[in-house]
Amino acid sequence: MRLSPPLADPLRIAAASLWLPARRDTAEAALAAGRVDGETATRLGYRELTESLDLAPPEMAVRAARDALDAAGWDGASVDLVAHAWICHQGHDFWSPASYVAHHMGASRALALGVQQMCNGGAAALETAVARMIADPRVERCAVTTADRFLAPDFDRWQGDYETAYGDSGTALLVDRHEGPYELLSVATVARSEYEIMHRDEAAFSPAPRTLPLDVRRTKRAFVASGGKERFAATMTEAVGEAVRAAIADAGLTPEEPRLRFLTLPRLGSSTLEEFFRPAMDRLGLGRTEILALGGGTGHLGAGDSAANLADLYADKRLEEGDIALLLSLGGGFSWSCIAVRAVG
Repeated sequence: MRLSPPLADPLRIAAASLWLPARRDTAEAALAAGRVDGETATRLGYRELTESLDLAPPEMAVRAARDALDAAGWDGASVDLVAHAWICHQGHDFWSPASYVAHHMGASRALALGVQQMCNGGAAALETAVARMIADPRVERCAVTTADRFLAPDFDRWQGDYETAYGDSGTALLVDRHEGPYELLSVATVARSEYEIMHRDEAAFSPAPRTLPLDVRRTKRAFVASGGKERFAATMTEAVGEAVRAAIADAGLTPEEPRLRFLTLPRLGSSTLEEFFRPAMDRLGLGRTEILALGGGTGHLGAGDSAANLADLYADKRLEEGDIALLLSLGGGFSWSCIAVRAVG
């Protein structure tokens, strides 16, 4: 999705906010309690995971959204659309968490949309908001939020999945037509839907939400046993490269562009990043672009990795005027996205 043209000027990201709970589940504590073994902890590479014992995911999204509104100097009532993404239980069944976020951030009259694209939901929600802004000139401002919480016994944050551990968070991006510290240059997405089976296997469809703990490892074991691992590994490297190249091209750039300052990786475990992402990065010829893995102190944040990474770049003042960052994410199903943003004065 190239954003300029058809717009005379690129859309802006007016604020990027990451809200994290104060509680941390450290790798040291998890090792001592036997919740993760030493070999697994080393492969994962996380120092600690963020943990919310009190706030539900939509409440964390509201905290992030309010912080973003304050940073941008916006009133919540000025927001025309709220797109909220998540991967796990939001606190109630048969209910709209997106509408809760809109209501409690002061945007009750905004259209509230829920976006479920697994861990690529943040990028998918941003694409949804941008497409609406392009199609409808009356939509001036959008909020894109994510939030997830991974609590036992429903989910084992350290060992519920292979090669990734999960942290709790809320994130928010505010998108404006005219003002903000970042120009939104492009959003590129690549899809390979045949891999939805990796999170399903051949089990029968259930008639109601599951009451047993989530076991992501079970479905992945079945996928590996079917002989799909090698084919997926090749697809992963190919799709990562395709998404990044498309985002760069749609932004009117080349991989050798000296202003491409950073590429942020999803907050997956270290072994996954080394096995699947580093080879793709090596083939892209990105020149002096620095590849950043920023999840060591949080864990994988579900749908919120890209927004969290931009929020961290902004908080650390790592982008100077004219610098461009690429924000890479992926989600089960499968899809891969890359967002290109440029810092402005």
